[in-house]
Amino acid sequence: MTNYTALGHNLKRGIINFCGKLTIGCHRPIQKFVAEMIYGLLAGQSCYLTEIARKLNEDIALDKTVERLSRNLMRQENTDELHENYFRAVEKHFDESTILIGDDSDISKPCSAKLEGLCKVRDGSTGEIVDGYWFAGVSALTSEHKQPIPVYSRVYSSTEEGYISNNTETLKSFAFLSAHFPKTTIRALDRGYDAGYVFDYLIPREEAFIIRMNDRNVLHRGKKTLISRLARRYKGKFLLKFEAKSGKKADCKISIVPVSLPDYSDVKLNLVICNGLGQKPLYYNIFTDGSRQPAVTSFHFVATAARMSGLRSDVVPLKGFALVNKFVSRPLVRGARFKQVGLRARILR
Repeated sequence: MTNYTALGHNLKRGIINFCGKLTIGCHRPIQKFVAEMIYGLLAGQSCYLTEIARKLNEDIALDKTVERLSRNLMRQENTDELHENYFRAVEKHFDESTILIGDDSDISKPCSAKLEGLCKVRDGSTGEIVDGYWFAGVSALTSEHKQPIPVYSRVYSSTEEGYISNNTETLKSFAFLSAHFPKTTIRALDRGYDAGYVFDYLIPREEAFIIRMNDRNVLHRGKKTLISRLARRYKGKFLLKFEAKSGKKADCKISIVPVSLPDYSDVKLNLVICNGLGQKPLYYNIFTDGSRQPAVTSFHFVATAARMSGLRSDVVPLKGFALVNKFVSRPLVRGARFKQVGLRARILR
């Protein structure tokens, strides 16, 4: 029989301890406010202040509680300190196998007219231009947890004071990662980050990255060519087998092609052409510090992408997402069937 009283006390103790870590060095009113907001969000399952105030169940009028919460939210004090405290609380979960996932998105508010700082955003779900806010966020994938751990998030508006551009906000998130993670930690970015200003930031700092590429020109064997042409030429050298919980299977065929960017012709990159995880081939550019073998890094990342797509491997398990230094691979020969690659990754469910 479940002891709900003990369970409730344990949950309360966990929330209080976590809030205490977040508010180290903050004044008492800030500590109390953070604890009330986190408890209200968890208990009310809503971000509306009225629902949060109801769950606080104070012996005053509801509108007075909402007014106090609103007044505290309007204060911009200690935000940097809260971010640093939060990072110190979660950094123990990060190691050399951690992958940082960057994602700039939007918060659409098409039915809102009076919210402060509304700007025009492109709704990623519908493709329409609506009122809302922009969002810059980075999460960390670890070998110990099923859910990503948020490490950076910022909601901003193009109408707010001090706004310069979306690219500037993206670079702020990169600067945060540079200050808190070693340059060998892989930054995995979607094709929206396939832009010159991103490469201009990451490559000179020698920060490891994996970027999903658009069909653009790259240098291959000293000649400029489109990535799609390389994809038609390289059909797959390695094979990873995956299976979804529903029973659906996917054979992921991978080719690794050495390329470079026209603006950084002296920097060696590895173009990973991945067939089998979608209707069209996926293109990824990989840059590491040289301590990781390109094939191992490719398998590592493809396995992570497959995990996020709900696929798992049915072959030899490895611990988490840890990279291995030694592997045996069987390259394909023309006209032969695909051989199972020697390095096999199991995706944690």
